[in-house]
Amino acid sequence: MSQQAGTPTPRTTTFNILFVCTGNTCRSPLAEGIARAELERRGWQHVQVASAGIAARPGDTASEFAVSVAARHGVPLDAHRSQPLTPELVSWADLVLVMGASHLSSVRRLGGEEKVLTLGDFASGADEGYSVRDPFGGPENLYESTYQELHRLIAGALDRLEPILHP
Repeated sequence: MSQQAGTPTPRTTTFNILFVCTGNTCRSPLAEGIARAELERRGWQHVQVASAGIAARPGDTASEFAVSVAARHGVPLDAHRSQPLTPELVSWADLVLVMGASHLSSVRRLGGEEKVLTLGDFASGADEGYSVRDPFGGPENLYESTYQELHRLIAGALDRLEPILHP
């Protein structure tokens, strides 16, 4: 169906989720990759995800074990490049999900007071300051455990969002 001249085209909107950890090389890239795969599986093309770190150096790759563990689950992280958390990213996001309670204040300082929660608290509907353990520097099996935990939490978070985001 064609638009008549002068009739505005409806604006396409997305729901934007930002995952935040410390260095943006382990937990938040895993969360972003898992969320992308889960959104694709659900057919939610109107939801975008990104990740950042409160102390990230721009351009770092995801950690070696994060890449290898994610790849085993069909989640590619080899193109990931870290980025620091900025006011612009916080403004872009409709929901900011952080990996630990220690990350909440950084997001709040950048204007995200009304849209930030820990991923664990959002997924469970609780307010307990649930943190996802940082696998940085640990063995590969710790990264696998982190992947499994993040997969469970992201599925729970998307389940909570389904009533308002299901296409």
